[in-house]
Amino acid sequence: MAALAYEQADATEPDSVASASFRAIGTTNEILVTRPESLAAAVALASDYLRELDATCSRFRPDSELSKFAAQAAEAETTWYASPLLLDYLHAALYAAELTDGLVDFTVGSALISTGYDQDVDAVRARAEFHAHAGDVPGWQQVVFGSLGRVSVPQGTIIDLGATAKAHAADQIARLLALHLPGGFLVNLGGDIATSGEVPADGWSVGVEAADGTERQAVAITTQAITTSSTQLRTWKTDVGVAHHIIDPRTGATARAVWGQVSCVAATALEANAASTAALVLADDAVDWLQARGIPARLERLDGTPVFTGGWPQTDNEQEEK
Repeated sequence: MAALAYEQADATEPDSVASASFRAIGTTNEILVTRPESLAAAVALASDYLRELDATCSRFRPDSELSKFAAQAAEAETTWYASPLLLDYLHAALYAAELTDGLVDFTVGSALISTGYDQDVDAVRARAEFHAHAGDVPGWQQVVFGSLGRVSVPQGTIIDLGATAKAHAADQIARLLALHLPGGFLVNLGGDIATSGEVPADGWSVGVEAADGTERQAVAITTQAITTSSTQLRTWKTDVGVAHHIIDPRTGATARAVWGQVSCVAATALEANAASTAALVLADDAVDWLQARGIPARLERLDGTPVFTGGWPQTDNEQEEK
């Protein structure tokens, strides 16, 4: 995942970068600001936004709007009038599916459950084992968007926004902070990073970390977004081996783990995360796919060997695999 290279700054020091972290949506989140006086309000805004997002879009809360939609769809083909917040996140997921030609598909919920990811990952890991099998993926093109927020899905469809919601939330929170508060902002939601407003003199320094917390590389960004997707963090045991949370929608099974993690840079965190997730799904074909689209990326094989695309900066102590 990506981590920030800044420490908490003295809020009384002018032109300093201040940061704070908090837990929400099952992960650790960080807010960085170029004007320390904006920090408390920025964290409060981000926390409130994520609280509403969790209540609306969580697949693990039976009382969420998304879970109620899934329960209704279990019985028959279903039409739902989505709230503005849910509709925004469904359209973000649709955009990611279109960008990746369906490699990032938000109808993989049933397949995720079939591989064992049917509740929070800590509870999933607590099981001794799970009988995993490929699940059904109705396909993102089967979801029909109508007027007035109307959404229709085939019977049995379980929408999962795990591949896009966190990244889109980083973008949305960064935008809201720039609208309502002075200064510059970096929003890090569990490794999905978006920026807005003023930029520090040397840019925002972001460290790319391995699953064990080791920093692999530090890069500087200005107005871009950067995300890291991994096959090494959200994992659990099954009767057919270790599973992770990335589903290949072409098979309905856990994506083959060729890469331990992939980091991408794009204009938005949603676009960066769509690319990094698609790369994990593509396995051996990921490098060519990223190169063809000019996406700056750092791919790391399971043995730690890096591969770079699209002008991602290389350091002297990192040798790219040829």
